[in-house]
Amino acid sequence: MSNTTQERTTTHHRRSTPVVVLAAAIAAIVGAILGYQAVTAPSSSTASPLVALGDTPGPHPPEARSTVPDAHGPPGAPGRAVPGGLTVDDGVVPAGVTVFDDGVPAVANLDPALLAALRQAARTAEDDGVRFTVNSGWRSPEYQEELLREAIAEYGSAEEAARWVSTPDTSTHVTGDGVDLGPAEATDWLSEHGAGYGLCQIYRNEPWHYELRPQAIDHGCPRMYADPTHDPRTQQ
Repeated sequence: MSNTTQERTTTHHRRSTPVVVLAAAIAAIVGAILGYQAVTAPSSSTASPLVALGDTPGPHPPEARSTVPDAHGPPGAPGRAVPGGLTVDDGVVPAGVTVFDDGVPAVANLDPALLAALRQAARTAEDDGVRFTVNSGWRSPEYQEELLREAIAEYGSAEEAARWVSTPDTSTHVTGDGVDLGPAEATDWLSEHGAGYGLCQIYRNEPWHYELRPQAIDHGCPRMYADPTHDPRTQQ
């Protein structure tokens, strides 16, 4: 090798050495960063979901019981569990029953004048595309007593339960003078047209409960009670 060639090689080696050292340093830094992330990052199987700012982990408070009317449904409505021994003969209503189902005691045992008014209104409502279904009608005293027991257990006291379920001695369902109707389209229709048939909502907290008030045809429905505990008939 000539002196010139050796000199060039030496010069090239001197120039490349800092570059190699710098590259090695960068690689070491990157490797250290990646290694730290691998160690500190939680695995997918153990990672906890992020908690939003302002959230405090801990047990959730129990849900408050709502007492607004539309949070409740009629006692004994189709789909609810029926205690053993109670049948349709006690007023239990199968799903899809209408005011025209004479074979169902909950309908057949209603006061004849009330049932006639319901059927007249239902025929007119059908022309408007609205169908009445019976959620609960006539009930035996045993069925009413069972519904009252369930309400006391659900609401925590006899006083609160009385706002929704009457005793067998005072219930208009037991006498056949009260009916619970659905769906919402039907009760909306009745709230507008029911008075013309003598059909009136009696309690503000029960938009599904209707009774016959013949005088309403000429004078409109009477003022509603806030709930059954304000009805003098339930104070007997």
